[in-house]
Amino acid sequence: MKKKHVLLFLLLLPLSALMAQTRTISGVVSDNKTGETLIGATVMDTRSGKGTVTNAYGQYSLTLPMDSVTLRISYVGYTTSVHTFFLSQNRTVNQKLEPVVELSEVVIEAERLVSHRSSQMSAVEVPVEHIKAVPVIFGETDILKAIQLLPGVQSGTEGMSGIYVRGGGPDENLFLLDGVPMYNVNHLGGFFSAFNSDAVKNVTLYKGSFPAHFGGRLSSVLDVTTNNGNSSEFHGSASIGVVATKLNVEGPIVRDKTTFNVSFRRTYLDALVQPMLGMVSSSMSALEGGSMKANAGYYFYDFNAKVTHRFSDRSNLFATYYMGDDVAYFKVKLNEVAESYGSYTDNMKFRLSWGNVVGALRWNYMLTPKLFMDISGAYTRYRNNTELGLEESFKALGEPREDISVDMSYRSGIRDVSTRADFTYQPDPTHNIRFGALMTHHIFTPEVSSVAARSTSESDMNIDTTLGQSTIYANETSAYVEDDWTINDVFKINGGVNLSLFTVQGKAYPSIQPRLSGRMLLTDEISLKAGYAYMTQYMHLLSTNSISLPTDLWVPVTARIRPMNAHQVALGVMYGWRNLVDFSLEGYYKSMDNLLEYRDGATFLGSSTGWEDKVAMGRGWAYGVEFLAQKTVGKVTGWVGYTWSKTMRQFDRDGQRLNNGEPFPAKYDRRHDISIVLMYKHNKRFDASATWVYSTGNAHTLALQEFPTISKDGDNIWTSSSSYVSSRNNFRMPDYHRLDVGMNFHKQKKHGIRTVNISVYNVYNRKNPFVAFKSNRKSDGVHDYALVKLSLFPIIPSVSYIYKF
Repeated sequence: MKKKHVLLFLLLLPLSALMAQTRTISGVVSDNKTGETLIGATVMDTRSGKGTVTNAYGQYSLTLPMDSVTLRISYVGYTTSVHTFFLSQNRTVNQKLEPVVELSEVVIEAERLVSHRSSQMSAVEVPVEHIKAVPVIFGETDILKAIQLLPGVQSGTEGMSGIYVRGGGPDENLFLLDGVPMYNVNHLGGFFSAFNSDAVKNVTLYKGSFPAHFGGRLSSVLDVTTNNGNSSEFHGSASIGVVATKLNVEGPIVRDKTTFNVSFRRTYLDALVQPMLGMVSSSMSALEGGSMKANAGYYFYDFNAKVTHRFSDRSNLFATYYMGDDVAYFKVKLNEVAESYGSYTDNMKFRLSWGNVVGALRWNYMLTPKLFMDISGAYTRYRNNTELGLEESFKALGEPREDISVDMSYRSGIRDVSTRADFTYQPDPTHNIRFGALMTHHIFTPEVSSVAARSTSESDMNIDTTLGQSTIYANETSAYVEDDWTINDVFKINGGVNLSLFTVQGKAYPSIQPRLSGRMLLTDEISLKAGYAYMTQYMHLLSTNSISLPTDLWVPVTARIRPMNAHQVALGVMYGWRNLVDFSLEGYYKSMDNLLEYRDGATFLGSSTGWEDKVAMGRGWAYGVEFLAQKTVGKVTGWVGYTWSKTMRQFDRDGQRLNNGEPFPAKYDRRHDISIVLMYKHNKRFDASATWVYSTGNAHTLALQEFPTISKDGDNIWTSSSSYVSSRNNFRMPDYHRLDVGMNFHKQKKHGIRTVNISVYNVYNRKNPFVAFKSNRKSDGVHDYALVKLSLFPIIPSVSYIYKF
């Protein structure tokens, strides 16, 4: 009998092995009309319930048992495709989805900002359509302005595009353009960002619990992916607004093989200012009796270009290029001639410029149906230059001509050269394993000041000197591994570790950074999420105020300055109600160490001392609660976000005390932030949107008390007054709130669609404070002190014209 059992077992063994065999389905999901790959499309076998989503390049891999398969491929805004077949061997299924034809009676469905089924915590994917729909100042759509409307994300001051995430500073955000870091993404001192929405395909924000494949920052990652370009037809758009003109063109170089996408944006404030300057110069010349010529202006531009080549369904090559600059300048030339004393000429010039250059070459290849490889090389350059020049020439009657010239400059910058290799391995639907490595060579020019002065007078002055620190070279290496593991229908986790090493000035700083986030489904609609992340940052941004300025210094860690680090824990609950409204509630706590701030009275100019002697190191902590409710279905969509938070700093180390070593609120600490975003789509010819924001006032340092002082100089006694500052950031500005509205009127023309956008910024003309200062007035011999607030933007209507062809 035993022999029969053994024989039966041996006969069934091959059959059981055959039953356990698996095969892999892989492919690319794209738009049928444009050929643009779709990120985050869902690919699922409805028979087994197992599925996956497409990666940043529209590719997917799904391993299933050898059996009948019903493959369902879907994406919001596109018709669903279904394939039924028997999976007997590895199979490639490339799917081009058809966009949904919009009819007047069709119910609108928007993409969700958060997913209650994802294992990733504090991750928000912002649809580009939402970004373009949000009404903003001067009618110029901006990615960071839309990001500011999310809970946990704060703006700096009135009109600024900088973001402050969960108590972190502006330097603690990693901005990625097609995977390449950018250091300063602000135009016009922060009013606009460097991301042209016409060139962007996908935007994802990570506020904490970062996946292990991200590193180098403490607070957030903003991952921006640009469009590849239409693979079958030439298309584009052109727009003209109050302050800027934009152009976007895309199409095939080789049909269905090679595509391009090019975008350009430029402001023309300088052209608008010139006629007014001419009038002023003429008036001043008439009053002074001499001649005056003035030339001043400000402009910025962005240029995005991307070329994509498809060698095959498994192999693709991408080339990305970005260049953007801000330039502010003025020149004044005065000429005076008088018979009584001679002639005088005075030339003054000032130029402030800053900008980025980003270039990247990326190749990805599907090594096997389960293993995906992505290799890239990149170059990044950020620089800012300040130049000031003065030339004077004077010739008195009967005397030789005297010439004096003074040229001063201040510059800083960063250059990076990097290589990166990333791999994705999906052995089965329950595991999505990522691993890779990054090497970056940094070249820092923290601050260099130069002064050159010459004179032809009797003193014969001749000065030519350079102050500041020499170039700092550093190398950063990191490696990571992570696994997005679906344990069962209830539990899913994403765990990994990021290992990094930063070497500079003969000093090595290693760091082991564990990351873990998980999800537990309580029901099909409710999930609990938790996450922990440890992050290390090897560079700092030194800023003298809450406004992001190009004169802010990017500096590396050195032998004296240690890396910043942070621990963050978060816990949340997500609820999707009937596929109509999504709710999320998250709480977090973050501790930060080795933060940098300028010492009292120190600035980026005015001293030959290096920046390391001007800063103090301390610690900080932040905690808060974030609520988000989003409606995704119907003609009216949008979200409501609320954040309660607290952010503190303390600098109490020996020799580096600020505020007498006592804790003080960070300059971007605010208790309450509320944002309401509504978007209404009536039909294909008209849509509208509105946003209302409210926040607690910003923290500022002000002298709120005056006391008399007496000083003696020989027999003279002088009386004056001195200001007393009780502590750092001891004053709260008034609360901030504002309503913006926008409307779009679309019309189908012979060769495209015409859109007229009408936007109104600050509809009810709220006088929100930009800065506050003490006013000293004298009336009837009595000094009267008052605190005066300066408001920047009143109600601002704007109109823009857009034509898509």
